[in-house]
Amino acid sequence: ESKRNTAFGSVGRRIPYRILHVINQDGESLGNMHRADALKLMDQHNLKLVLLKENVEPPVYRLMTGQQIHEEQLRRAEKKKASPKPGMYIKELSFSSAIAKNDLETKTKQIAQWIDKKYHVKVTIRQAK
Repeated sequence: ESKRNTAFGSVGRRIPYRILHVINQDGESLGNMHRADALKLMDQHNLKLVLLKENVEPPVYRLMTGQQIHEEQLRRAEKKKASPKPGMYIKELSFSSAIAKNDLETKTKQIAQWIDKKYHVKVTIRQAK
C-alpha cells in the first residue's frame, strides 16, 4: 500500500514503531520517545498523533489538534489541486492579426476561463496578408 494514497490525519493508537521522534503542536521537537510515552502525552494534552515522515529513523510524528489536522488537510488538497496532473491539458488558440474586435473579445473570455480551470494556454498570432 502506497503511503501517498493514505489520507493525512490522526493515526490514533495504531503506531507500528516502538521509538518515535515527536514534535509538539507548536513545531518544537520533543525528541525521541517510546510509543507508550507519546500516547500518554497525547492523552494528557487531548491531542492527536500524526505521522509526518515515515522513511526516517525514527519516524517523525507530530502532536496536533483536530483544527490543525483539518487545516493541513485543506492545505494539501489545495496544493494537489494546483499541481499539474499527468494528463495536463494544453489549450491552443490561433489568432489572425486582422481579427474582428468581437471575435477577439470572445477568444479572450475563453482564454480566461481556461486559465481559471488551470489549463495551460498556448496562443499563436498569425499575420494577415
